[in-house]
Amino acid sequence: MKYSVHLAVGPVTFRVGSSWRQPIAALCDLYRSYPLADAVADYTVRLQPPAAWRQWVRPSVAVAGDYELPGAVPLPLAHGLLAAEMGMNLQLALGERRWLLLHAASLERDGRALILTGESGAGKSTLAALLGENGWRFMGDEFALIEPATGLAWPFPRPVSLKNESIAVVAAHVSEDRFGPLLNDTPKGAIRHLRPRADAIASMGNPAQPALMLFPSYGLPPALRPVPPSESFVRLTQASTNYVAMAERGFEALRALVTGVPSVAIDYPDHASAQALIEQLWAEL
Repeated sequence: MKYSVHLAVGPVTFRVGSSWRQPIAALCDLYRSYPLADAVADYTVRLQPPAAWRQWVRPSVAVAGDYELPGAVPLPLAHGLLAAEMGMNLQLALGERRWLLLHAASLERDGRALILTGESGAGKSTLAALLGENGWRFMGDEFALIEPATGLAWPFPRPVSLKNESIAVVAAHVSEDRFGPLLNDTPKGAIRHLRPRADAIASMGNPAQPALMLFPSYGLPPALRPVPPSESFVRLTQASTNYVAMAERGFEALRALVTGVPSVAIDYPDHASAQALIEQLWAEL
């Protein structure tokens, strides 16, 4: 690749290369507060044209790397930053075997971790971003990394991918210089990335013990419901990208998590209500 950068996010390192300068420049700006990684990275992402002529004529970006998704549709060069972020997600989701991966947000307070997971549209990214600005250390939005041997949650604080209406909600609480560029007309609508606070990035080598698991649902009257370990286990197998690949280690890590950490389903009509419910639950632990 003609242009490249090495990045460290928590315990994971990436080499991202591109046939164009623009995606790497945008990535370097978004990750300007993050440490650079050593020359040998855990995962490689390549942003390249699907055909040679598409580098110059109607340029489009195909995501490749150590692991690839056959049949993935290329993105326009204007969405090169999104392609880089998607490539990093793909490498970890398909290749990681050291940690049990949960598609979840995680935050820390007093050495203990709060994990938020749910279906698309549940609002976990917006909630995690707002909590990270209000007394919690942001540990990650895309993946929670659970260490099988210890049960600890390791930080993976990538920039938060905010979509559509969530952009304005979070922008009301965060300064403009923390945001990346606005990407319109992506497959998921408008997307804008939020760089975590400096303390979250500085502390991304510090894991935390999971203490509470939440399954949020947005747009409903405020309500709380305890989730039994059996239901939590099934939900989390669906939320994990590498549970099957990790075999017995994955099963034991997930069993220990659901039997040792209380799980609660939380319904909320707005983010202020959600934060109040979360603070209530946390105080009762």
